[in-house]
Amino acid sequence: MLKSLCRAVGTAVRISTITTSTSRALPLSTPTLCTPSSATSRSFTRSLWMMNNKGASSGYRPKLFSSRVLSPSVSCGCGALHTEGDKAFGDFLSDEIKEEMKIQKSKTLPKMSGGWELESNGAEVKLSRSVSGEKIIVTFNVNNSIPPNFEEEAETGQQQQKGEEEQDIVSTPNFVVEVTKQEAAKTSLVFDCHFPEDEIAHGEGEEESDIFAIREVSFQPEGDADWKETSYTLSTDSLDWALYDHFMDYLADRGVDNTFADELMELSTAMEHQEYIKFLEDLGSFVKCK
Repeated sequence: MLKSLCRAVGTAVRISTITTSTSRALPLSTPTLCTPSSATSRSFTRSLWMMNNKGASSGYRPKLFSSRVLSPSVSCGCGALHTEGDKAFGDFLSDEIKEEMKIQKSKTLPKMSGGWELESNGAEVKLSRSVSGEKIIVTFNVNNSIPPNFEEEAETGQQQQKGEEEQDIVSTPNFVVEVTKQEAAKTSLVFDCHFPEDEIAHGEGEEESDIFAIREVSFQPEGDADWKETSYTLSTDSLDWALYDHFMDYLADRGVDNTFADELMELSTAMEHQEYIKFLEDLGSFVKCK
């Protein structure tokens, strides 16, 4: 139903440091992440030039050539401009694709337990299952699902020392859960959920808590792609603890629990990496005019 939703309102009773947002369109911005131990992840290799102590904030950009105007080098008959810079760009992309494919754990996507059916359309993903006359649909988008803290850590000198394990990338998309009673009125109960930093970051030995949280709850017309602003929306920022816990139990009874959230991060991480490699390949073809 809802391919894109976002309305970042922090959960005051559980989350005190969530940045708010008024947009409902997916993908939502994600919080700074401490990598969960159980989620599939990959080493951070993107934008390696930023690991230089002269990062993006300093305005530094690596110069492959002088500032003189570059003349076209080779014509491939397409009529487009081809320069020495294009060639260097294409060579860089080829190397980057090889490096990303080396760290790709598998070309097949991880399976979701619980009988979830997977549909995808580029960056958009839908998971669905039916339970005792109810249909549960979970939608998310892998775009902008990678936390932005890697660049900051590189610029502030907090990157891992040599010999230490490289930092991993984990995709933590906001997601929407839609519950529809098939024999009832064509109205769905919709939950806008996300992965808060302080819950994801809990480590071994700490008391287990929910790794995802509910931002908002609303009734929406079944199958409608847009969130109706005329429908009352319950924000959880000032919600009673008991009611919030009942909401979480309600989702857990329908298969949306910590196990599901952990598997969703694993799936999203793999899909985001596939889309990233595909983007690099398309970009290389575009630059090289193939």
